[in-house]
Amino acid sequence: MIILVVEDNPLNLELVTDLLEMSGHTVIPADSGEVALEIAGRQALDLILMDVSLPGKDGLTITAELKAEPKTRHIPVIAVTAHSMAKDRERIVAAGCDGYVTKPIDAQTFASEIEKFKK
Repeated sequence: MIILVVEDNPLNLELVTDLLEMSGHTVIPADSGEVALEIAGRQALDLILMDVSLPGKDGLTITAELKAEPKTRHIPVIAVTAHSMAKDRERIVAAGCDGYVTKPIDAQTFASEIEKFKK
């Protein structure tokens, strides 16, 4: 799978990238929502992992923009968040996310959790 990982924290980005690449995925990093929109508009993607707490436009706003565009609305977006309360889940789904993974990321199970969202 070609996976766009949107994460502004360099350590989290490195961890997620390493785990996904070790599982055979191709990772394209983006450190902001604006960069993610630009990449998604020109690159064929199988999945987007979206940090919810981004500077500037947050991850849910970026997700809503991706889902509003015909060219990108078909790409599954998985929120990556430290927030896992019921109210947070409702916000994540309302923004158009197809699922979510909670932080801190469990290195043992992360890749298999992501596989569940494969098209």
